[in-house]
Amino acid sequence: MKPRVLISDAMDPNAARILAEQGCDVDVITGETPDQLKARIGEYDGLAIRSSTKVTAELLEAATRLKVVGRAGIGVDNVDIPAASARGVVVMNTPFGNSITTAEHAIALMLALARQIPEANARTQAGQWPKNAFMGVEVTSKVLGLIGAGNIGSIVAARAQGLKMRVIAYDPFLTEERAVEIGVEKVELDDLLSRADFISLHTPLTDETRNILSAERLGQTKAGVRIINCARGGLIDEGALKAGLESGHIAGAALDVFATEPPPADHPLFGAPNFICTPHLGASTTEAQVNVALQVAEQMADYLIHGGVANALNMPSLSAEEAPRVRPYMALAQTLGSLVGQLAHGDLPRISIELEGAAADLNPKPVTAAVLAGLMRQFRQSVNMVNAPFLARERGMEVREIRNSREGAYSTLVRVTVSTSQGERSVAGTLFGSDAPRLVEIFGVRIEAALAGDMLYIVNQDAPGFIGRIGTLLGEAGINIGNFNLGRREAGGEAVLLLSVDQPITPALVERACALEGVRVVKALSF
Repeated sequence: MKPRVLISDAMDPNAARILAEQGCDVDVITGETPDQLKARIGEYDGLAIRSSTKVTAELLEAATRLKVVGRAGIGVDNVDIPAASARGVVVMNTPFGNSITTAEHAIALMLALARQIPEANARTQAGQWPKNAFMGVEVTSKVLGLIGAGNIGSIVAARAQGLKMRVIAYDPFLTEERAVEIGVEKVELDDLLSRADFISLHTPLTDETRNILSAERLGQTKAGVRIINCARGGLIDEGALKAGLESGHIAGAALDVFATEPPPADHPLFGAPNFICTPHLGASTTEAQVNVALQVAEQMADYLIHGGVANALNMPSLSAEEAPRVRPYMALAQTLGSLVGQLAHGDLPRISIELEGAAADLNPKPVTAAVLAGLMRQFRQSVNMVNAPFLARERGMEVREIRNSREGAYSTLVRVTVSTSQGERSVAGTLFGSDAPRLVEIFGVRIEAALAGDMLYIVNQDAPGFIGRIGTLLGEAGINIGNFNLGRREAGGEAVLLLSVDQPITPALVERACALEGVRVVKALSF
């Protein structure tokens, strides 16, 4: 029996052709209400969507045959991925199908800012001839600062170099080797802000990058800077951006994305001097729409017909025979990678994944992919166990896999070691009862902890009374402690505290914890 696929959003007709040619029965039925789609979805093995269809937990409950949801595009905000995972439904996207289109839009906005094209066009068409009212600037020899030098950022760099610009880049994952390869100068963010004539953002919106161009950082920028954002709304403090435009410190800004979309009619930036905006058009070209449609069709057909998995957000590449044994290790590996990603900042040019004891008998590839997915998910949108190794290679990251059959203190162990500017940092974990992941070492300190939910990581000087002080601080904030995990190098030396808490830790509470006597590092973690 052929697998049946429903295309529920408008997309290039070649997507249906590819699915049919690969052996699927395809229906194209768009514009249905949620109730209509819910009544129909039980007949299908695959669902191909864009942004209009909402794949909710309720819809998935009715999708009794559904095996895969394919999103033609990168964003999956309209898919309940946890609910899909719980029902065994693979969620795929096409994270690289619109990279060139988005990069070209950023370049177009940069040139429009440089020559004030939108306003000049509007006034000319209004019957004026304001030839002397617009004095633009050349981009040749100017410094373009990229915040984010991944797939799209590197394409922007290449285009800018063709315009004879000098390109500098800030990216926590950009290695010196990769910087040389793409022809940019790797810099710290403060250096970029002080030197760049144009700043273009190409980073996802995460807790780390939200308001990365805050009021304070906008104040650090070079006078006369021009700012372009075709990445995600929320990366720039929009109120501070308006103030900078009105003061003249910022010579111009062009946004394709806003913190709230669509923005309200009275948005404070509307009408600001030298401000250009477009309605999230980064991926809106004929070529990009064709590319993502064809890619999602090929991926879905490969999975439904052959069992191949590509660009899945909730499933690693695994054979049916390997899955039962490897999956607990992958859960452990992803958690360790996430821990390293949240704690180890700056350059990470090398990472090694060591499988020790019983773990050494495993296929290391899925475990490595899980580590990389956990590590890079802190900084990159839509990272998964399939595309994480590709992204690591793109960054020039050296990944080493080590298998050691000897048994140490634990019969099975996974160790993740990264190279940082402070030297090598290592975390290790094991499985309790064959399927329960546990952290057993963090940066050389032995500590046993289950990594889950919201947690607080503290490094402090081992001294009497500290546990009472942190407990009092959390109690006053109304934060309930679930688990208390302690480790130390030696009595009176450096100690590590990992707290599992029932509520998220706010930045204000982190600051208060940092002020406690003896505290060296405080970090809110989330798993």
